[in-house]
Amino acid sequence: MHSRPAILLLFLLLAGPASLAQSRFVRGQGAQLIDPAGKPLLLRGINLGNWLVPEGYMLQLEGGPQSAREIDALFRELAGPAFVDRFWTEWRKRYITEADIARISSLGFNSIRLPLHHSRLGPGGEDWSHIDNTVAWARKHRLWVILDLHAAPGGQTGTNIDDSWGYPWLFDDEPSQTATIDLWKRIAARYKSEPTILGYDLLNEPIPHFHGLPRLNPLLEPLYRRIAAAIRQVDPNHILIFEGAQWASRFDMFGPPIDPNAMYSFHKYWTAPTRDVIKDYLAYQAMHHVPLYMGESGENSDDWISRFIAVLEQEKVNWCLWPYKKMTATSAPISFEKPVHWDLIAAYAKLPGGVGATEKKAATRPSPQQAQAALLDLLDKVALDRCRPNPGFPRPAG
Repeated sequence: MHSRPAILLLFLLLAGPASLAQSRFVRGQGAQLIDPAGKPLLLRGINLGNWLVPEGYMLQLEGGPQSAREIDALFRELAGPAFVDRFWTEWRKRYITEADIARISSLGFNSIRLPLHHSRLGPGGEDWSHIDNTVAWARKHRLWVILDLHAAPGGQTGTNIDDSWGYPWLFDDEPSQTATIDLWKRIAARYKSEPTILGYDLLNEPIPHFHGLPRLNPLLEPLYRRIAAAIRQVDPNHILIFEGAQWASRFDMFGPPIDPNAMYSFHKYWTAPTRDVIKDYLAYQAMHHVPLYMGESGENSDDWISRFIAVLEQEKVNWCLWPYKKMTATSAPISFEKPVHWDLIAAYAKLPGGVGATEKKAATRPSPQQAQAALLDLLDKVALDRCRPNPGFPRPAG
């Protein structure tokens, strides 16, 4: 007969590295997340929007370019391509730094969601270093990180937010699907042993509600299954996050959970801040016993955000507000001021686009010197020590 200590030793040797590695990672257990210490974890996070995937409205360019590609084209037209290449390099160095991550932690948040653009995650792509830095800073300041593919090859949304060509070609184009699957496999292979990363948000806000496009909904779960299978070939550790269709608002295309370590995500904007608006997600959770993640909300009054957070806390739904930082508006923890000459740029941006309209716009065009001065001033103003905190913005209570 084996002694009990000998049996225990044999079990540990057989379980060995796999069980030890698993204990370092957050995991799903029923409707909850469980941290590496075995305690329930509720995510209270903020999105690092506008950093690696810029959006026009967060730069006060309403009525003008909204996608990252369109913003880049405007800047190149006004300030010159070589100058703008240097601008974007500096932008990515300055918009989010360790000081910002420390500030997020000091505000009481326990997690960040990092939107990513596929175009800078190829071999040697510069955004790998930005992910690495963010993870290192988050580890130091005790924050969990969720990697969010905001702009997938081909486009998963077909709007400004995925920097696409105005249609979710990802679902109609096999090469784009292959590229997306390969990208996630590379991400997972690189970060499979990094416990600061809590999970992978596979596609941000797939498939809009626009006319005719909900026909693509049945294609979403099969693509998720292919991505998940590729990730699990190299990474058994991280949570996989699946967003519903129509801006992450619907779950009715989902069957049972795709992966044993899954979390299902919805986004919620411009609704009543009540339990009724999340009842369908709670029903899915009750049926399938998976954690829920409200991956984006906000862009509203402080009172609305506070009331919605209270609903999510009551239902033990993980949450992450959008965004952390943007120009002038107070619906974020941090704001930065308009740079010099920005009103000239914003006014020009509203005029008809395309080189065919160049002559008609010439009289209102900012000079190259003004445009370059504006972009240089913008780089100064996005630094945290030049930003303005918004004290009324809700902070986590947990």
